[in-house]
Amino acid sequence: MTPAPAIEAPASQREAPPFKASDSSSEDRQVQSDPEPGNKGEGDSPKNNEPGPRRERQRGNGNDDQNRGRNKRGRGRNGGGNGKWQKGGRSGSPHPAQPGPAEVRQVDGDLPNLERFADLEALEVVAGEISSGGGDPLYLDELYAMNLADLSAFAREYGATFEGAPNRIQLLLEVFKFASEAKKPIRDRGYIDENAQGAFIVHQHVNYRLYPEDPYLADTLIKRFGLKRGHKVDVLVQVPIDSDRCPAVVRVEKVMGMEPEEISKVTAFEELVPYYPLQRILLESAEPQKDVSMRTIDLLTPIGFGQRGLIVAPPRTGKTVILQNIANSISENFPDYTLILLLIDERPEEVTDFKRHTKGEVVASTFDESPESHVHCAEMVGEKARRLVEQGEHVVILLDSITRLARAYNALTGNQGKTMSGGLESNALQKPKRFFGAARNIEGAGSLTIMGTALVDTGSRMDEIIFEEFKGTGNMELHLDRGLVERRIFPAINIDRSGTRKEELIYHPDELEKIYGLRRAMQGLGPIESMEMLIKRLRKTKSNAEFLFTLR
Repeated sequence: MTPAPAIEAPASQREAPPFKASDSSSEDRQVQSDPEPGNKGEGDSPKNNEPGPRRERQRGNGNDDQNRGRNKRGRGRNGGGNGKWQKGGRSGSPHPAQPGPAEVRQVDGDLPNLERFADLEALEVVAGEISSGGGDPLYLDELYAMNLADLSAFAREYGATFEGAPNRIQLLLEVFKFASEAKKPIRDRGYIDENAQGAFIVHQHVNYRLYPEDPYLADTLIKRFGLKRGHKVDVLVQVPIDSDRCPAVVRVEKVMGMEPEEISKVTAFEELVPYYPLQRILLESAEPQKDVSMRTIDLLTPIGFGQRGLIVAPPRTGKTVILQNIANSISENFPDYTLILLLIDERPEEVTDFKRHTKGEVVASTFDESPESHVHCAEMVGEKARRLVEQGEHVVILLDSITRLARAYNALTGNQGKTMSGGLESNALQKPKRFFGAARNIEGAGSLTIMGTALVDTGSRMDEIIFEEFKGTGNMELHLDRGLVERRIFPAINIDRSGTRKEELIYHPDELEKIYGLRRAMQGLGPIESMEMLIKRLRKTKSNAEFLFTLR
Protein backbone atom coordinates (compact mmCIF):
# COMPACT_ATOMS: atom_id res chain seq x y z
CA MET A 1 0.00 0.00 0.00
CA THR A 2 1.41 3.33 -0.95
CA PRO A 3 1.88 5.78 1.92
CA ALA A 4 -0.45 8.77 2.26
CA PRO A 5 0.78 11.99 0.68
CA ALA A 6 2.96 14.04 2.96
CA ILE A 7 1.41 16.97 4.77
CA GLU A 8 2.93 20.35 4.08
CA ALA A 9 4.77 21.90 7.00
CA PRO A 10 3.25 24.89 8.77
CA ALA A 11 3.75 28.20 7.09
CA SER A 12 6.02 29.34 9.92
CA GLN A 13 8.65 26.82 8.71
CA ARG A 14 8.55 27.82 5.05
CA GLU A 15 10.23 30.67 3.26
CA ALA A 16 7.74 30.91 0.43
CA PRO A 17 5.41 33.90 0.57
CA PRO A 18 1.85 33.16 1.71
CA PHE A 19 0.27 34.01 -1.60
CA LYS A 20 0.79 36.37 -4.50
CA ALA A 21 -1.27 39.43 -5.11
CA SER A 22 -1.93 40.78 -8.55
CA ASP A 23 -0.95 44.28 -9.62
CA SER A 24 -4.47 45.50 -9.10
CA SER A 25 -4.66 48.33 -6.57
CA SER A 26 -8.31 47.89 -5.76
CA GLU A 27 -9.10 48.82 -2.19
CA ASP A 28 -12.51 47.19 -2.06
CA ARG A 29 -13.05 43.55 -1.11
CA GLN A 30 -14.97 42.00 -3.96
CA VAL A 31 -16.37 38.58 -4.66
CA GLN A 32 -14.13 36.57 -6.93
CA SER A 33 -15.45 35.79 -10.34
CA ASP A 34 -14.48 34.02 -13.52
CA PRO A 35 -14.16 35.91 -16.79
CA GLU A 36 -17.03 35.66 -19.21
CA PRO A 37 -17.06 32.32 -21.06
CA GLY A 38 -16.07 33.91 -24.32
CA ASN A 39 -13.08 35.90 -23.05
CA LYS A 40 -9.58 34.62 -23.78
CA GLY A 41 -6.58 34.63 -21.50
CA GLU A 42 -3.38 36.49 -22.22
CA GLY A 43 -1.88 33.49 -23.91
CA ASP A 44 -4.73 33.21 -26.43
CA SER A 45 -4.33 35.46 -29.42
CA PRO A 46 -5.87 35.52 -32.89
CA LYS A 47 -4.11 33.91 -35.79
CA ASN A 48 -0.92 35.55 -37.15
CA ASN A 49 -0.75 37.67 -33.99
CA GLU A 50 -3.26 40.07 -35.47
CA PRO A 51 -5.29 42.09 -33.00
CA GLY A 52 -8.71 40.64 -32.44
CA PRO A 53 -11.98 42.50 -32.27
CA ARG A 54 -12.27 45.00 -29.48
CA ARG A 55 -14.27 43.75 -26.52
CA GLU A 56 -16.53 45.82 -24.35
CA ARG A 57 -14.99 46.85 -21.08
CA GLN A 58 -16.55 45.24 -18.06
CA ARG A 59 -17.01 45.79 -14.35
CA GLY A 60 -16.70 49.50 -14.01
CA ASN A 61 -13.10 50.54 -14.68
CA GLY A 62 -12.61 48.65 -17.93
CA ASN A 63 -9.35 47.02 -16.85
CA ASP A 64 -8.88 44.07 -19.22
CA ASP A 65 -6.82 42.28 -16.60
CA GLN A 66 -10.05 41.68 -14.77
CA ASN A 67 -11.31 39.56 -17.64
CA ARG A 68 -8.10 37.66 -18.32
CA GLY A 69 -6.79 34.48 -16.80
CA ARG A 70 -8.80 31.63 -15.40
CA ASN A 71 -9.87 31.92 -11.81
CA LYS A 72 -9.82 28.27 -10.81
CA ARG A 73 -11.47 28.89 -7.49
CA GLY A 74 -14.47 30.51 -9.06
CA ARG A 75 -16.12 27.30 -10.26
CA GLY A 76 -19.27 25.91 -8.74
CA ARG A 77 -21.71 27.68 -6.48
CA ASN A 78 -20.02 31.03 -6.21
CA GLY A 79 -17.81 31.13 -9.26
CA GLY A 80 -18.33 32.54 -12.68
CA GLY A 81 -18.61 30.71 -15.97
CA ASN A 82 -21.83 29.23 -17.25
CA GLY A 83 -23.25 28.43 -13.80
CA LYS A 84 -23.36 24.64 -14.43
CA TRP A 85 -22.54 22.28 -11.60
CA GLN A 86 -19.29 20.40 -12.12
CA LYS A 87 -19.33 16.64 -12.22
CA GLY A 88 -18.59 15.19 -8.82
CA GLY A 89 -19.42 18.40 -6.97
CA ARG A 90 -21.42 18.62 -3.80
CA SER A 91 -25.17 19.00 -3.81
CA GLY A 92 -26.59 22.50 -3.69
CA SER A 93 -27.47 25.43 -5.86
CA PRO A 94 -25.49 25.77 -9.12
CA HIS A 95 -25.93 29.52 -9.12
CA PRO A 96 -22.66 31.39 -8.57
CA ALA A 97 -22.48 34.49 -6.40
CA GLN A 98 -21.46 37.42 -8.53
CA PRO A 99 -19.48 40.50 -7.56
CA GLY A 100 -21.00 43.86 -6.80
CA PRO A 101 -20.80 46.87 -9.09
CA ALA A 102 -17.25 47.84 -8.07
CA GLU A 103 -14.17 46.35 -9.71
CA VAL A 104 -13.15 42.75 -9.12
CA ARG A 105 -9.87 42.03 -7.35
CA GLN A 106 -8.02 39.16 -8.97
CA VAL A 107 -5.58 37.03 -6.97
CA ASP A 108 -2.95 34.73 -8.42
CA GLY A 109 -2.59 31.15 -7.25
CA ASP A 110 -4.62 27.99 -6.88
CA LEU A 111 -6.63 26.27 -4.19
CA PRO A 112 -4.67 24.28 -1.61
CA ASN A 113 -3.61 20.85 -2.86
CA LEU A 114 -6.34 18.37 -1.94
CA GLU A 115 -3.76 15.65 -1.23
CA ARG A 116 -2.69 17.58 1.85
CA PHE A 117 -6.04 16.79 3.48
CA ALA A 118 -6.31 13.09 2.61
CA ASP A 119 -4.62 11.86 5.81
CA LEU A 120 -6.63 13.28 8.71
CA GLU A 121 -4.14 12.06 11.33
CA ALA A 122 -1.26 13.85 9.64
CA LEU A 123 -3.47 16.92 9.27
CA GLU A 124 -4.12 16.90 13.02
CA VAL A 125 -0.35 16.85 13.61
CA VAL A 126 -0.03 20.01 11.53
CA ALA A 127 -2.91 21.58 13.46
CA GLY A 128 -1.18 20.73 16.73
CA GLU A 129 2.03 22.42 15.61
CA ILE A 130 0.14 25.55 14.56
CA SER A 131 -1.97 25.80 17.73
CA SER A 132 1.09 25.35 19.97
CA GLY A 133 2.52 28.70 18.85
CA GLY A 134 2.91 31.45 21.39
CA GLY A 135 0.90 34.62 21.82
CA ASP A 136 -2.71 35.50 21.31
CA PRO A 137 -4.28 34.16 18.10
CA LEU A 138 -5.28 36.32 15.16
CA TYR A 139 -8.88 36.05 13.97
CA LEU A 140 -9.51 36.29 10.25
CA ASP A 141 -13.08 37.50 10.68
CA GLU A 142 -11.78 40.51 12.62
CA LEU A 143 -9.08 41.22 10.03
CA TYR A 144 -11.51 40.91 7.13
CA ALA A 145 -13.98 43.26 8.83
CA MET A 146 -11.37 46.05 9.02
CA ASN A 147 -11.49 48.81 6.45
CA LEU A 148 -8.37 49.45 4.39
CA ALA A 149 -7.04 52.20 6.67
CA ASP A 150 -7.38 50.11 9.83
CA LEU A 151 -5.86 47.05 8.16
CA SER A 152 -2.93 49.15 6.92
CA ALA A 153 -2.33 50.53 10.41
CA PHE A 154 -2.52 47.00 11.84
CA ALA A 155 0.07 45.72 9.34
CA ARG A 156 2.43 48.67 9.90
CA GLU A 157 2.17 48.17 13.66
CA TYR A 158 3.96 44.87 13.20
CA GLY A 159 6.72 46.26 11.00
CA ALA A 160 5.25 46.04 7.50
CA THR A 161 6.62 48.57 5.01
CA PHE A 162 5.17 49.43 1.61
CA GLU A 163 6.00 51.54 -1.39
CA GLY A 164 2.96 53.35 -2.65
CA ALA A 165 -0.59 52.46 -1.67
CA PRO A 166 -0.97 48.73 -0.90
CA ASN A 167 -4.24 46.97 -1.61
CA ARG A 168 -6.04 44.66 0.79
CA ILE A 169 -4.41 41.48 -0.51
CA GLN A 170 -0.91 42.91 -0.03
CA LEU A 171 -1.77 43.96 3.51
CA LEU A 172 -3.15 40.53 4.36
CA LEU A 173 0.00 38.96 2.90
CA GLU A 174 2.12 40.95 5.35
CA VAL A 175 -0.13 40.05 8.26
CA PHE A 176 0.12 36.36 7.38
CA LYS A 177 3.89 36.69 7.10
CA PHE A 178 4.05 38.27 10.54
CA ALA A 179 1.86 35.52 12.00
CA SER A 180 4.15 32.85 10.52
CA GLU A 181 7.31 34.44 11.87
CA ALA A 182 5.79 35.04 15.31
CA LYS A 183 4.23 31.54 15.32
CA LYS A 184 0.85 33.04 16.13
CA PRO A 185 -2.08 30.68 15.53
CA ILE A 186 -4.74 32.00 13.17
CA ARG A 187 -8.40 31.21 13.72
CA ASP A 188 -11.61 32.11 11.94
CA ARG A 189 -15.30 32.27 12.81
CA GLY A 190 -17.84 32.12 10.04
CA TYR A 191 -20.37 30.05 8.11
CA ILE A 192 -19.87 27.17 5.71
CA ASP A 193 -20.66 27.82 2.07
CA GLU A 194 -20.22 24.72 -0.06
CA ASN A 195 -18.52 24.74 -3.41
CA ALA A 196 -17.96 22.10 -6.07
CA GLN A 197 -14.36 21.69 -4.85
CA GLY A 198 -15.15 21.58 -1.15
CA ALA A 199 -16.31 24.45 1.00
CA PHE A 200 -15.24 27.87 2.23
CA ILE A 201 -15.76 29.91 5.38
CA VAL A 202 -17.76 33.04 4.58
CA HIS A 203 -18.69 35.89 6.89
CA GLN A 204 -21.84 37.64 7.98
CA HIS A 205 -20.58 41.23 7.67
CA VAL A 206 -20.22 40.88 3.87
CA ASN A 207 -23.61 39.21 3.34
CA TYR A 208 -22.00 35.74 3.15
CA ARG A 209 -20.30 36.48 -0.17
CA LEU A 210 -17.25 34.44 -1.14
CA TYR A 211 -13.94 36.29 -1.46
CA PRO A 212 -10.56 35.03 -2.69
CA GLU A 213 -9.01 35.17 0.78
CA ASP A 214 -11.74 33.15 2.53
CA PRO A 215 -10.42 29.94 4.14
CA TYR A 216 -10.79 26.69 2.24
CA LEU A 217 -12.47 23.74 3.99
CA ALA A 218 -11.59 20.36 2.50
CA ASP A 219 -14.23 17.77 1.69
CA THR A 220 -12.56 15.25 3.99
CA LEU A 221 -13.31 17.43 7.03
CA ILE A 222 -16.89 17.97 5.85
CA LYS A 223 -17.50 14.22 5.59
CA ARG A 224 -15.74 13.47 8.87
CA PHE A 225 -18.12 15.60 10.94
CA GLY A 226 -21.18 15.67 8.67
CA LEU A 227 -20.98 19.43 8.15
CA LYS A 228 -23.62 21.27 6.14
CA ARG A 229 -23.97 24.56 4.38
CA GLY A 230 -25.00 27.23 6.88
CA HIS A 231 -23.24 25.72 9.89
CA LYS A 232 -21.48 28.29 12.07
CA VAL A 233 -17.94 27.06 12.73
CA ASP A 234 -14.82 28.02 14.66
CA VAL A 235 -11.75 26.78 12.81
CA LEU A 236 -7.96 26.78 12.99
CA VAL A 237 -6.34 27.73 9.69
CA GLN A 238 -2.96 27.42 8.04
CA VAL A 239 -1.71 30.48 6.18
CA PRO A 240 -1.28 30.13 2.40
CA ILE A 241 1.88 28.30 1.34
CA ASP A 242 3.62 28.03 -2.03
CA SER A 243 1.11 28.99 -4.73
CA ASP A 244 -1.99 28.78 -2.51
CA ARG A 245 -4.32 31.71 -2.90
CA CYS A 246 -6.17 31.35 0.40
CA PRO A 247 -5.74 29.96 3.90
CA ALA A 248 -6.77 26.37 4.58
CA VAL A 249 -8.71 24.94 7.50
CA VAL A 250 -6.66 22.31 9.35
CA ARG A 251 -8.95 21.79 12.34
CA VAL A 252 -12.67 22.31 13.03
CA GLU A 253 -12.90 23.34 16.69
CA LYS A 254 -16.59 24.19 17.16
CA VAL A 255 -19.77 23.69 15.12
CA MET A 256 -22.83 25.70 16.20
CA GLY A 257 -21.13 26.10 19.59
CA MET A 258 -20.83 22.31 19.99
CA GLU A 259 -17.99 19.85 19.69
CA PRO A 260 -17.68 18.80 16.02
CA GLU A 261 -18.34 15.14 16.84
CA GLU A 262 -21.73 16.02 18.37
CA ILE A 263 -23.21 17.79 15.33
CA SER A 264 -23.93 14.54 13.48
CA LYS A 265 -26.37 13.57 16.26
CA VAL A 266 -28.64 16.54 15.52
CA THR A 267 -31.89 15.70 13.71
CA ALA A 268 -31.95 17.07 10.17
CA PHE A 269 -34.38 19.90 9.40
CA GLU A 270 -36.28 17.80 6.87
CA GLU A 271 -36.96 15.12 9.49
CA LEU A 272 -38.44 17.49 12.08
CA VAL A 273 -42.22 17.37 12.51
CA PRO A 274 -44.01 20.57 11.38
CA TYR A 275 -47.23 21.80 12.98
CA TYR A 276 -49.46 24.87 13.04
CA PRO A 277 -48.15 27.93 14.91
CA LEU A 278 -49.12 27.78 18.58
CA GLN A 279 -47.05 30.48 20.27
CA ARG A 280 -48.06 34.04 19.43
CA ILE A 281 -45.68 36.80 18.35
CA LEU A 282 -47.07 39.82 20.17
CA LEU A 283 -46.16 42.98 18.28
CA GLU A 284 -47.73 45.52 20.63
CA SER A 285 -44.96 47.93 21.60
CA ALA A 286 -44.22 49.81 24.81
CA GLU A 287 -46.05 52.86 23.43
CA PRO A 288 -49.14 51.27 21.85
CA GLN A 289 -51.04 54.52 21.37
CA LYS A 290 -48.39 55.80 18.95
CA ASP A 291 -48.16 52.64 16.85
CA VAL A 292 -51.61 51.34 15.99
CA SER A 293 -50.33 49.33 13.01
CA MET A 294 -48.83 46.60 15.21
CA ARG A 295 -51.94 46.55 17.42
CA THR A 296 -54.10 46.14 14.31
CA ILE A 297 -52.02 43.17 13.14
CA ASP A 298 -52.23 41.60 16.61
CA LEU A 299 -56.02 41.91 16.56
CA LEU A 300 -56.94 40.92 13.02
CA THR A 301 -54.03 38.95 11.53
CA PRO A 302 -52.10 37.46 14.46
CA ILE A 303 -48.64 36.06 13.75
CA GLY A 304 -47.32 32.95 15.45
CA PHE A 305 -43.87 31.41 15.58
CA GLY A 306 -43.67 29.24 12.48
CA GLN A 307 -45.98 31.46 10.42
CA ARG A 308 -45.63 31.58 6.66
CA GLY A 309 -47.07 34.99 5.87
CA LEU A 310 -47.46 37.27 2.87
CA ILE A 311 -47.71 41.04 3.05
CA VAL A 312 -49.53 41.81 -0.20
CA ALA A 313 -48.68 45.37 -1.16
CA PRO A 314 -49.23 47.64 -4.15
CA PRO A 315 -46.46 50.23 -4.66
CA ARG A 316 -46.18 53.00 -2.05
CA THR A 317 -48.58 51.56 0.49
CA GLY A 318 -46.19 51.51 3.45
CA LYS A 319 -44.87 47.94 3.36
CA THR A 320 -41.34 49.07 4.24
CA VAL A 321 -42.55 50.92 7.34
CA ILE A 322 -44.64 47.93 8.43
CA LEU A 323 -41.66 45.60 8.01
CA GLN A 324 -39.49 47.91 10.10
CA ASN A 325 -42.15 48.13 12.80
CA ILE A 326 -42.52 44.34 12.88
CA ALA A 327 -38.74 43.97 13.16
CA ASN A 328 -38.51 46.47 16.00
CA SER A 329 -41.41 44.88 17.87
CA ILE A 330 -39.89 41.40 17.61
CA SER A 331 -36.44 42.57 18.71
CA GLU A 332 -38.04 44.44 21.63
CA ASN A 333 -40.45 41.73 22.79
CA PHE A 334 -38.31 38.67 21.94
CA PRO A 335 -34.67 39.78 22.21
CA ASP A 336 -33.35 36.22 22.53
CA TYR A 337 -34.78 35.07 19.20
CA THR A 338 -32.90 35.34 15.90
CA LEU A 339 -34.21 38.05 13.56
CA ILE A 340 -32.94 38.36 9.98
CA LEU A 341 -34.05 41.00 7.49
CA LEU A 342 -33.42 39.78 3.95
CA LEU A 343 -33.59 42.59 1.38
CA ILE A 344 -33.53 41.45 -2.25
CA ASP A 345 -33.25 43.85 -5.19
CA GLU A 346 -33.81 46.87 -2.95
CA ARG A 347 -32.45 50.40 -3.20
CA PRO A 348 -29.11 50.91 -1.38
CA GLU A 349 -30.46 53.82 0.67
CA GLU A 350 -33.27 51.60 1.97
CA VAL A 351 -30.72 49.02 3.07
CA THR A 352 -28.90 51.71 5.05
CA ASP A 353 -32.19 52.84 6.56
CA PHE A 354 -32.98 49.30 7.71
CA LYS A 355 -29.54 48.92 9.28
CA ARG A 356 -29.93 52.17 11.20
CA HIS A 357 -33.50 51.72 12.40
CA THR A 358 -33.73 47.99 13.14
CA LYS A 359 -31.82 45.76 15.54
CA GLY A 360 -31.88 42.53 13.56
CA GLU A 361 -29.29 41.20 11.15
CA VAL A 362 -29.68 42.84 7.73
CA VAL A 363 -28.61 40.79 4.69
CA ALA A 364 -28.99 42.65 1.42
CA SER A 365 -28.40 42.33 -2.31
CA THR A 366 -29.30 45.63 -3.95
CA PHE A 367 -30.84 46.20 -7.37
CA ASP A 368 -27.46 47.06 -8.94
CA GLU A 369 -26.21 43.54 -8.22
CA SER A 370 -26.77 40.43 -10.30
CA PRO A 371 -29.50 37.78 -9.97
CA GLU A 372 -26.77 35.37 -8.85
CA SER A 373 -26.04 37.65 -5.91
CA HIS A 374 -29.75 37.81 -4.99
CA VAL A 375 -30.07 34.03 -5.06
CA HIS A 376 -26.87 33.40 -3.13
CA CYS A 377 -27.85 35.76 -0.29
CA ALA A 378 -31.28 34.15 0.01
CA GLU A 379 -29.92 30.61 -0.03
CA MET A 380 -27.28 31.32 2.61
CA VAL A 381 -29.88 32.94 4.88
CA GLY A 382 -32.21 29.99 4.36
CA GLU A 383 -29.53 27.41 5.15
CA LYS A 384 -28.35 29.34 8.20
CA ALA A 385 -31.93 29.49 9.49
CA ARG A 386 -32.39 25.73 8.98
CA ARG A 387 -29.25 24.98 10.98
CA LEU A 388 -30.46 27.20 13.83
CA VAL A 389 -33.89 25.54 13.88
CA GLU A 390 -32.19 22.14 14.06
CA GLN A 391 -30.67 23.41 17.33
CA GLY A 392 -34.15 24.20 18.68
CA GLU A 393 -33.97 27.96 18.17
CA HIS A 394 -36.69 30.33 16.97
CA VAL A 395 -35.80 32.23 13.80
CA VAL A 396 -37.76 35.01 12.09
CA ILE A 397 -36.96 36.09 8.51
CA LEU A 398 -38.52 39.25 7.10
CA LEU A 399 -38.13 39.10 3.31
CA ASP A 400 -38.56 42.09 1.03
CA SER A 401 -39.54 40.95 -1.46
CA ILE A 402 -40.44 37.42 -2.44
CA THR A 403 -41.54 38.74 -5.83
CA ARG A 404 -38.07 40.03 -6.68
CA LEU A 405 -36.47 36.84 -5.40
CA ALA A 406 -38.69 34.84 -7.76
CA ARG A 407 -37.68 37.18 -10.58
CA ALA A 408 -34.00 36.49 -9.83
CA TYR A 409 -34.55 32.73 -9.99
CA ASN A 410 -36.47 33.17 -13.22
CA ALA A 411 -33.56 35.11 -14.74
CA LEU A 412 -31.21 32.22 -13.92
CA THR A 413 -33.51 29.45 -15.12
CA GLY A 414 -33.05 30.09 -18.83
CA ASN A 415 -35.11 28.29 -21.44
CA GLN A 416 -35.34 25.01 -19.57
CA GLY A 417 -39.08 24.60 -19.55
CA LYS A 418 -42.35 25.99 -20.75
CA THR A 419 -42.60 29.79 -20.67
CA MET A 420 -45.84 30.97 -19.12
CA SER A 421 -47.61 34.28 -19.44
CA GLY A 422 -45.50 37.27 -18.48
CA GLY A 423 -42.21 35.55 -19.38
CA LEU A 424 -42.13 33.32 -16.29
CA GLU A 425 -40.53 29.91 -16.71
CA SER A 426 -42.73 27.06 -15.53
CA ASN A 427 -40.09 25.67 -13.13
CA ALA A 428 -38.63 29.00 -11.99
CA LEU A 429 -40.64 29.07 -8.76
CA GLN A 430 -39.54 25.70 -7.40
CA LYS A 431 -36.62 27.09 -5.39
CA PRO A 432 -38.31 30.25 -4.08
CA LYS A 433 -41.19 28.02 -2.96
CA ARG A 434 -38.68 25.79 -1.18
CA PHE A 435 -37.31 28.87 0.60
CA PHE A 436 -40.77 30.11 1.59
CA GLY A 437 -42.00 26.62 2.44
CA ALA A 438 -39.24 26.14 5.00
CA ALA A 439 -41.25 28.31 7.43
CA ARG A 440 -42.87 26.04 9.99
CA ASN A 441 -43.43 25.47 13.67
CA ILE A 442 -41.51 22.43 14.86
CA GLU A 443 -43.31 20.15 17.26
CA GLY A 444 -41.49 20.22 20.58
CA ALA A 445 -38.58 22.32 19.28
CA GLY A 446 -37.93 25.66 17.57
CA SER A 447 -39.57 27.37 14.62
CA LEU A 448 -38.84 29.24 11.41
CA THR A 449 -41.11 32.20 10.65
CA ILE A 450 -40.99 33.89 7.25
CA MET A 451 -42.90 37.06 6.45
CA GLY A 452 -42.43 38.03 2.82
CA THR A 453 -43.78 40.95 0.84
CA ALA A 454 -45.54 40.21 -2.46
CA LEU A 455 -45.84 43.03 -4.98
CA VAL A 456 -49.14 43.52 -6.83
CA ASP A 457 -50.63 46.19 -9.09
CA THR A 458 -47.20 46.94 -10.53
CA GLY A 459 -48.32 46.70 -14.15
CA SER A 460 -46.28 43.52 -14.58
CA ARG A 461 -48.03 40.32 -15.56
CA MET A 462 -45.14 38.32 -14.12
CA ASP A 463 -45.63 39.88 -10.67
CA GLU A 464 -49.30 38.94 -10.71
CA ILE A 465 -48.51 35.33 -11.61
CA ILE A 466 -45.86 35.11 -8.88
CA PHE A 467 -48.38 36.32 -6.31
CA GLU A 468 -51.02 33.86 -7.49
CA GLU A 469 -48.51 31.01 -7.23
CA PHE A 470 -47.56 31.94 -3.66
CA LYS A 471 -51.05 32.85 -2.48
CA GLY A 472 -52.01 29.30 -1.63
CA THR A 473 -48.71 28.41 0.05
CA GLY A 474 -48.90 30.81 3.01
CA ASN A 475 -51.02 30.52 6.12
CA MET A 476 -51.40 34.24 6.78
CA GLU A 477 -52.02 37.24 4.51
CA LEU A 478 -51.89 40.95 5.26
CA HIS A 479 -53.32 43.04 2.40
CA LEU A 480 -52.47 46.71 2.05
CA ASP A 481 -54.97 48.96 0.24
CA ARG A 482 -54.07 51.78 -2.13
CA GLY A 483 -57.43 53.44 -1.52
CA LEU A 484 -56.58 53.90 2.15
CA VAL A 485 -53.22 55.42 1.25
CA GLU A 486 -54.89 57.91 -1.06
CA ARG A 487 -57.02 58.99 1.92
CA ARG A 488 -53.83 59.17 4.02
CA ILE A 489 -55.10 56.48 6.37
CA PHE A 490 -52.27 54.49 7.94
CA PRO A 491 -51.86 51.63 8.45
CA ALA A 492 -53.47 50.96 5.08
CA ILE A 493 -54.69 47.46 5.97
CA ASN A 494 -57.65 45.95 4.16
CA ILE A 495 -59.42 44.23 7.04
CA ASP A 496 -61.78 42.08 4.95
CA ARG A 497 -59.01 40.54 2.82
CA SER A 498 -56.50 40.00 5.65
CA GLY A 499 -56.49 37.02 7.96
CA THR A 500 -54.65 34.07 9.49
CA ARG A 501 -55.36 30.36 9.03
CA LYS A 502 -56.03 28.40 12.22
CA GLU A 503 -56.12 31.67 14.16
CA GLU A 504 -58.04 29.96 16.95
CA LEU A 505 -54.82 28.17 17.93
CA ILE A 506 -53.11 31.52 18.56
CA TYR A 507 -55.87 33.64 20.13
CA HIS A 508 -56.79 33.34 23.79
CA PRO A 509 -60.28 31.73 24.02
CA ASP A 510 -61.83 34.83 25.63
CA GLU A 511 -60.15 37.04 23.06
CA LEU A 512 -61.38 34.95 20.15
CA GLU A 513 -65.08 35.70 20.72
CA LYS A 514 -64.38 39.42 20.98
CA ILE A 515 -62.41 39.39 17.71
CA TYR A 516 -65.19 37.53 15.89
CA GLY A 517 -67.69 40.08 17.16
CA LEU A 518 -65.47 42.95 15.98
CA ARG A 519 -65.22 41.47 12.50
CA ARG A 520 -68.99 40.98 12.31
CA ALA A 521 -69.54 44.60 13.33
CA MET A 522 -67.27 45.87 10.55
CA GLN A 523 -68.59 43.46 7.92
CA GLY A 524 -71.12 45.89 6.44
CA LEU A 525 -68.67 48.79 6.24
CA GLY A 526 -66.27 49.43 3.41
CA PRO A 527 -62.49 49.11 3.88
CA ILE A 528 -62.05 52.86 4.39
CA GLU A 529 -64.84 53.31 6.94
CA SER A 530 -63.96 50.18 8.92
CA MET A 531 -60.28 51.09 9.17
CA GLU A 532 -61.05 54.68 10.18
CA MET A 533 -63.37 53.45 12.93
CA LEU A 534 -60.85 50.92 14.23
CA ILE A 535 -57.99 53.44 14.33
CA LYS A 536 -60.09 55.93 16.31
CA ARG A 537 -61.11 53.30 18.85
CA LEU A 538 -57.55 52.02 19.24
CA ARG A 539 -56.14 55.48 19.88
CA LYS A 540 -58.61 56.00 22.72
CA THR A 541 -57.29 52.98 24.60
CA LYS A 542 -53.85 52.20 25.99
CA SER A 543 -53.68 48.54 24.92
CA ASN A 544 -55.50 45.89 22.94
CA ALA A 545 -56.68 44.25 26.15
CA GLU A 546 -58.35 47.48 27.24
CA PHE A 547 -59.84 47.89 23.76
CA LEU A 548 -61.36 44.41 23.82
CA PHE A 549 -62.88 45.01 27.25
CA THR A 550 -64.74 48.02 25.82
CA LEU A 551 -66.43 45.84 23.19
CA ARG A 552 -69.92 44.62 23.97
